[in-house]
Amino acid sequence: MLRLLTIEFHKLKYNRASKILSIIYFGLLSCIALIAAIKFDIGPVKFHLADAGIFNFPYIWHFNTYIASILKFFLLLVIVSMMANEYSYKTLKQNLIDGLSKKEFILSKFYTVIAFAFVSTVFVFVVSLILGLVYSDYNEFAIIVSDLKYLFAFFIKLVSFFSMGLFFGILVKRSAFAVGAMVVWFIIESMFKGYLFWTFKKVTNTSEKVDTIMQFLPFESMANLIKEPFSRLGAVKSVANQIGETFTKSYDVSFLNILIVSGWTFIFIHLSYTLLKKRDL
Repeated sequence: MLRLLTIEFHKLKYNRASKILSIIYFGLLSCIALIAAIKFDIGPVKFHLADAGIFNFPYIWHFNTYIASILKFFLLLVIVSMMANEYSYKTLKQNLIDGLSKKEFILSKFYTVIAFAFVSTVFVFVVSLILGLVYSDYNEFAIIVSDLKYLFAFFIKLVSFFSMGLFFGILVKRSAFAVGAMVVWFIIESMFKGYLFWTFKKVTNTSEKVDTIMQFLPFESMANLIKEPFSRLGAVKSVANQIGETFTKSYDVSFLNILIVSGWTFIFIHLSYTLLKKRDL
């Protein structure tokens, strides 16, 4: 495993675009801390975003992993370009000539995906922990370590998303086309969701029926791992209660969702290996 990772990071070391995208990604993750500096002071209206409770333990784990998962697109570009460059620079053929099997080649890419996801998760953990210790109203150890499941969900989500990018990178061999293919897949999923709503519009509990079907699709299953945290915020709930609205959605990390997303990860890696094995290089 270490040998395969060394090979991949040696390639990335000399790829300027990948280094720039990685720096941008981790730089943007660090910018989550800047949210704490947002203040509104307009006449009698004084509002400090950090005082709204977004950095309170354990809510911060949910909030920061959700925001960080939006930024995963930058690392996706690194993953797909990493695969596309293998064809452009013919390093894939050279690796196979040098004795690397196709299985080891795919494993090296998958290990890199895991490494990126792991480093991202640790980075978000450190940033969140620091912000929480500075701004949270609750610093008891039991409260701090509760809801760490969102970090695990974040890691699983990144691994699956990057594995999907790896598959499309192998499939179409070009970075832009690989990203474009993922966008098309997302659009198709969205259209299918709209079709389901139209189909079940006369049935009771339409949303529940649609969600039951959609949860098995890749993008939807990844999104379900970390649901939006904003309606969970105390200030939002207070305003909703004043206008007669209540939120009944579950924000929990479902074990079923973890299984579904993990299943898609296996499918993408297996398809990548099958495609590479059958392709004439």
